[in-house]
Parts: sequence; C-alpha cells; structure tokens
Amino acid sequence: MPDIALAPTLTGSGAQRVLNESLRAADGLGVAVCVAVADRSGHLLALARMDGAALLSTSIAQDKAYTVAAFGGLPTHSWYDLIKDEPALLHGIVKTDRLIVFAGGVPVLADAVFVGAVGVSGGSAEQDRAIAEAGAAAMDQHIGGARSA
Repeated sequence: MPDIALAPTLTGSGAQRVLNESLRAADGLGVAVCVAVADRSGHLLALARMDGAALLSTSIAQDKAYTVAAFGGLPTHSWYDLIKDEPALLHGIVKTDRLIVFAGGVPVLADAVFVGAVGVSGGSAEQDRAIAEAGAAAMDQHIGGARSA
C-alpha cells in the first residue's frame, strides 16, 4: 500500500523495560534522575522521578525524549556540533519549544530501527547520557536475545 507507511514503535511494556534499566543505571551511578520514555512519535509512554530528583528534571527528561523523536532518532548530544558554527541557527533554534541541545536524550532501537526515545535529566550531561544509553540498550539486547532463543 503506497499511501500507508507502517512503522514499528515502542509499546508500553517495551517502554517499561527501558525505564527500569535506566533507573538501574542511575542507581549504579548514585544519581537521582527523571526518566521519560516515548514512542517513535514522541508520545510519552513511561515516566519516573527518583526520590531526590529535581522537579524541573521531569519536564526536561520529557523534552529530551521528544527532541529525539521529533528528529527521527537524532540524539540530543549531537545537536550542538550541528549548530555551533551557524550563529543565527544557534541563537534562534534554541528558542524552539521542547528542543534540547545537550546530552541525555537517545533513540531506542530494535534491530537497528528507530522505535522510540528515552530522555534522562538530573545528573551531569555525561551521566544523563550514560543512563539513557543503558536504558535504550536494554531494548536492543532484549530483541537480540529473543531472536537467538
């Protein structure tokens, strides 16, 4: 059907798997964060705010996941390098609602196909990215493990 595109997307149970692994990674780093998991369209599927995580981190985590989804899987940490040498773009695009241009938002892949996004906020940019990547990896490992079983 050329008029319809069917695209795989993260489900609620998949989002929960990503969320749980992200929270485990945050515990391992000893940092309190907020984690948001969205489907490929940027719709929120799962959200958690760890004890001690800043309230503002809740919306930042959601915006990180949304930013990744809105740009088809582009991680938030990739943004700055793309815009840093274009002053008009650098100073203009950052005023776009919900756009986050620092680390902590990564795509969730299944068999190398973009299916959703995870956003993490509350630690340093490097911690947020590591936690998000750990969560996203849980889905790819789950899919790979299911295939080999």
